[in-house]
Amino acid sequence: MASDGDLSAAASAARAALDAHTVETVAWHFHDSTGCPFWLEKKRELKFDPLTEIKSYDDLKKFPAFEDEWLRGGPVRRWVPKGLADKPVYVFETGGTTGIPKSRIAIDDFRTDYSNFSDTLPDKYFPKGSNWLMLGPSGPRRLRLAVEHLAQHRGGICFCIDLDPRWVIKLIKKGWMEHLEAYKKHCIDQAITILGAGHDVKCMFGTPKLIEALCLALEEKGTSLAEQGITGIFSGGTEFTPQWTRFCVEELFGGPPEKSGIYMTPTYGNTLMGLACSKPVTKEDGYKISYYAPQPRAVVEVVEFDDYDKVVEYGATGRVKLTTLTKEFFVPGFLERDEGEREKPFAKYPWDGVSGVRPFHELADATTVGVY
Repeated sequence: MASDGDLSAAASAARAALDAHTVETVAWHFHDSTGCPFWLEKKRELKFDPLTEIKSYDDLKKFPAFEDEWLRGGPVRRWVPKGLADKPVYVFETGGTTGIPKSRIAIDDFRTDYSNFSDTLPDKYFPKGSNWLMLGPSGPRRLRLAVEHLAQHRGGICFCIDLDPRWVIKLIKKGWMEHLEAYKKHCIDQAITILGAGHDVKCMFGTPKLIEALCLALEEKGTSLAEQGITGIFSGGTEFTPQWTRFCVEELFGGPPEKSGIYMTPTYGNTLMGLACSKPVTKEDGYKISYYAPQPRAVVEVVEFDDYDKVVEYGATGRVKLTTLTKEFFVPGFLERDEGEREKPFAKYPWDGVSGVRPFHELADATTVGVY
């Protein structure tokens, strides 16, 4: 276990790396030769010069609040940096249940994020060369291509189901619960077909609700995830709570990895950030889930509800604020629709984390979780 002195030194080094990365990223996005049209145009409105006045991560507070609406509608190519203009570009979308969905361009970020995430997975439960099942949203979402890349990066092949979360949310809002159950069964049936088709699938991605539904459907058929050969599960979603994790590990899987043979790692991710990994989740720690962003490529802060420039004390509750810092995409201080508690750094991730992630209370009534 790292000593306080070691952790402090690691945290200082991580901060220095973040400051340097911030300066480099801002210079890229605001230089006339490499920057993207959106930020080059925005630069004319700013009251400071990003190329000379951003000298550390804290200096990003000079930027005005990033507006949600900037990501809705096009032209989407205004987000493509000139320095990457000759590369093939993907577009990933979020939400879209009310009006125009938010979108972001991507070139290699999703591959980089998931290659890095791959390094955190234990080979014992996520064997190299194993095939994967992607039990999550398809369509214009980053997750499908990202999980597919993760499988390929680890030497496997990914099997995907067809799932439209926008339709799920419409069914919930209309109160068509019978249709919702039928659609969920349709998705689970696809997964069970893949697992029973002799493809040697050992690893999977699934959202909490879908993992639970799959386990219960397999139980009805007199079998289980373990009997179907699954050993490693990468999961994510706002429904990932300590209570659900305990239920899942103890009841659905049949115990911790050493007993059930199934290892599950929770993550917190989205189209803008990439993927935040969690500290190991254990019974001894009450199945508490603490997430740490992939610094320096992305930074998560837990800020005061009435002052978004002020970080809360450790253990206190605040809104989640995200900053994305890659050559493809620069988003300073994006206010997520989530809240949680600020967590201290630890050895593997020597920077702040967030636990208890849940819908931001001021928006919670308007948030429909759907398949997540």
